[in-house]
Amino acid sequence: MPLLLNCDLGESFGSWTMGMDAAVMPHIDQANIACGFHAGDPLIMTKTLELAKEHGVRVGAHPAYPDLVGFGRRSMNCSADEIKAMVMYQTSALGGMAQSLGLSLEYVKPHGALYNDMMAKDNVRHAIMDAIASFHLPIRLMLQATPQMELHRQEAAERGIELFFEAFADRCYDDDGKLLSRTQPGAVHNKEKMLAQVKQLNEQGTITTVSGQTLSLQADTLCVHGDNLEGVQAIEAIRELIRP
Repeated sequence: MPLLLNCDLGESFGSWTMGMDAAVMPHIDQANIACGFHAGDPLIMTKTLELAKEHGVRVGAHPAYPDLVGFGRRSMNCSADEIKAMVMYQTSALGGMAQSLGLSLEYVKPHGALYNDMMAKDNVRHAIMDAIASFHLPIRLMLQATPQMELHRQEAAERGIELFFEAFADRCYDDDGKLLSRTQPGAVHNKEKMLAQVKQLNEQGTITTVSGQTLSLQADTLCVHGDNLEGVQAIEAIRELIRP
């Protein structure tokens, strides 16, 4: 199966505009829609869902720590119960709005620091999985494809949920299969390297790490970004590459 393309959308707030959602939506398969904790508001959520419906794009909740000022980029010391509740709250909000518009919520992809904490801390990941398992409809969790994916699949199976494993089009990978820190040179690929990485991942199921090693990476979906015109053009080029 070809890689799906997913993008974080609905991240405007009030009169503040973030991203180019209308330009991005025709070129992706999955829209990760902000739920109000790091960005988004009821009107933005509605408009983004309507765009997804118009273009036949699958919708997922994009929950975060309650951090509007920091755009959800700052980690918070929350208990497992708090994490489970905040994920359930945001997922339910978007899921209810989607259902009212004739759409079905298909998955959850945590945002920013919550995503990073999910990948680094077992207790955070388990709390998020527990929230998804408790949702009234079957939905999936989207998380990063890493060498630990079999462990993550087992954790999900124990809770009766399924996963989407994602890779990143424009990020360089470290030798351990994790994303190279943005503080390191070369952490974000230019367009040429990005397209080469997408081609390799799509055709061979591998990526080349920062040191030149070849690493197997079995992903279902590819994260792309449409924050500006160059990003939208990159998404168009990626789609043409994986679906000629």
